Amino acid sequence: MAVTLRANSDIAFQCAFHVVWCPKYRRRVLGGGIEERLKQLIGEVVEEKGAWLVDVEVVPDHVRLLVEVDPQLGIHKLVKAIKGRSSRVLRQEFPSLKSKLPTLWTNSYFVATVGAAPPEVVKRYVENQKNR
Repeated sequence: MAVTLRANSDIAFQCAFHVVWCPKYRRRVLGGGIEERLKQLIGEVVEEKGAWLVDVEVVPDHVRLLVEVDPQLGIHKLVKAIKGRSSRVLRQEFPSLKSKLPTLWTNSYFVATVGAAPPEVVKRYVENQKNR
């Protein structure tokens, strides 16, 4: 991914973030159909919020996301929207999650700006996490 300068009516920006979050108790529940549906839901929310999904990697006990976000939206609002919708929908569509976890996600997450390392390097890192 090349560094992309984006703009809205007020500002020009390049705000890329690496975000990681886990299921409650770091349970290994994000496989199979849940993994595919989660990726789909993340893509939907990112598009609806006007952000840009660069890469997403789902492994059984965590999610890694590389996303570009308009600073007027902010990364916190985007992550909150993704976690909220995905928890609600996945727990409806996969009832086994309700019996395993009181809530799907922990309240916390990790976020770092992608600036010191080129986004291509972070993207490669995220893609390689599945092979660990």
